[in-house]
Amino acid sequence: MQIQEFLQRYQEGERNFAHIDLSGASLSGVNLREIDLTGANLTGANLSWSFLSNAKLIGACLRRADLRSAGMAGANLTGANLSGANLAKADLRLGCLEAADLNWAALCEADLGGANLQGVKSDQINLEKAKLDGAQLMGAELMEANLNRASLVGANLTGANLREAHLVEANLRSAILSGANLIEADLNGAILRSANLTGADLHRAVLAGADLTEAVLDRADLSRANLAGAYLLKASFKQALLLRANLQEVYLLRADLSEANLRSADLRKADLSGAYLVDSMLAEADLREACLIECHLIRTDLEGAQLTGCCIQNWQVQDVELSKVNCRYVFTDFDYTAKVVANRFPVDRDFESGELGQQYHEESSIVEVCFGEFPNWEALVFTVRRVELESCELQLNIQFFESAREQNLLRLSANRLVNGKILGDRILALYPDMLEKVLAKGAEILILLGLAVADNGSQEESATPQPPRPLPKEVLLRRQEIYERMVRQISFILMSQTPDKFSESVQRLLDYLKQEGVPTEQIQKKVISQAIVERAKQDAGFREQLLRWEKTASASIRCSMMGEAVRFAIALLWE
Repeated sequence: MQIQEFLQRYQEGERNFAHIDLSGASLSGVNLREIDLTGANLTGANLSWSFLSNAKLIGACLRRADLRSAGMAGANLTGANLSGANLAKADLRLGCLEAADLNWAALCEADLGGANLQGVKSDQINLEKAKLDGAQLMGAELMEANLNRASLVGANLTGANLREAHLVEANLRSAILSGANLIEADLNGAILRSANLTGADLHRAVLAGADLTEAVLDRADLSRANLAGAYLLKASFKQALLLRANLQEVYLLRADLSEANLRSADLRKADLSGAYLVDSMLAEADLREACLIECHLIRTDLEGAQLTGCCIQNWQVQDVELSKVNCRYVFTDFDYTAKVVANRFPVDRDFESGELGQQYHEESSIVEVCFGEFPNWEALVFTVRRVELESCELQLNIQFFESAREQNLLRLSANRLVNGKILGDRILALYPDMLEKVLAKGAEILILLGLAVADNGSQEESATPQPPRPLPKEVLLRRQEIYERMVRQISFILMSQTPDKFSESVQRLLDYLKQEGVPTEQIQKKVISQAIVERAKQDAGFREQLLRWEKTASASIRCSMMGEAVRFAIALLWE
């Protein structure tokens, strides 16, 4: 068919031109919207700047065709042959290219937003600066593809083959790459924020300077990958393989590396502040000058690891063998003003072999104290405060309390490494004397706290009541400090235990306060109830525990002071 005849028939309203032969035809800039060219031969045809929106090109042959700047939005190119075609700046939004042959095709700056590219053949395809936001690329063959600076926001690349693909500075924010093959892919400077790379193979991939903030890389293989200087804030690497990976100067703040394998990984100057390394493998890893502030190392394997120059401020170490690490010294503090590590330890020498492990057995941020009888909480609070005053800048907070028949276990957390045994013994040594003072001066303490109960009998006997003496400013400040400390400690207990546990333990405290004549109404409503409400608003599981408690608690517990406080909190939640 001659081109003129073809165009005439189209203008007259005919749309079905299935299997037509237009190879080599010059159709630049023509309007062919909604045309049916199923199975048509358009090999080498010039369709640049043409309008083919919603056209049907199923199984059509467009080999080496010129489709530059063509408008093909919504076009159906399922199974079409576009090998070697030039689609630079073409508009293929919402198009269907499922199982199409795009080998060696040029799609520079093409717009494929929302397009379906499942199962496409695209060996060495050029998609530089292309727009593929929301594109469906499940199982796509993109080996050695050029996707440099392409936009793939929210694209689905599940199971795609991107081996040795070029994705320099590509935007893959929120993209799905589960099970994708990215072996030796170049993702230098790429944006992968919130991307899903679960089970992806990134062996030897280049991710230097990439942004993987909040990305999910669970069970991914990043062995020997280069992530130098990458941003991995809050990223998840559960059970990931990072053997011999380059993680120099990466930002792993609050990242989850639970059960990850980082054997022989290079983590020099990495920032792992707040990171979770539960059951992780870091044997022979290089962590020199790394920042481990508030890092959680639980059952972590550090055998043969290099730790010289690490900052270990407030790190949490549990069941970790530190005697086999290689470490000359550490820093125990960080100067946030100057943004430098501080307080070298040991000060004027290096650790002996295995000394860090021995030191850790003696030092921890956890202090456990075992009382033979249920402690007097007033005396205990003052005892803890005295211990704090004896040590410069030491702060202790109640982490856990459990009362059993034979022992009452109190667990305190310190704001820095301390000798838990010595500190615990010191608390036990000071407690009896402090208890004696509290019992002797109990009434005066209650007056300072504004918790004393008026004695009606004494008022009747006194003809002229004495006006209250004004309290010195120092006393008022001290009273405020003590009150705030008590509220904080009580709130911590309420925020860390289940209703069935804290209802019993706190009730004992309320019973004691009642015996001492201390009114508990304000404590019930302003401290206990508010703390319960605050926790319930943040924790759906805790709300369910409250409902179960209300249904299963005995009548005696429900009617107790603590029970009333809990029921009051429940009522507030359902107002």
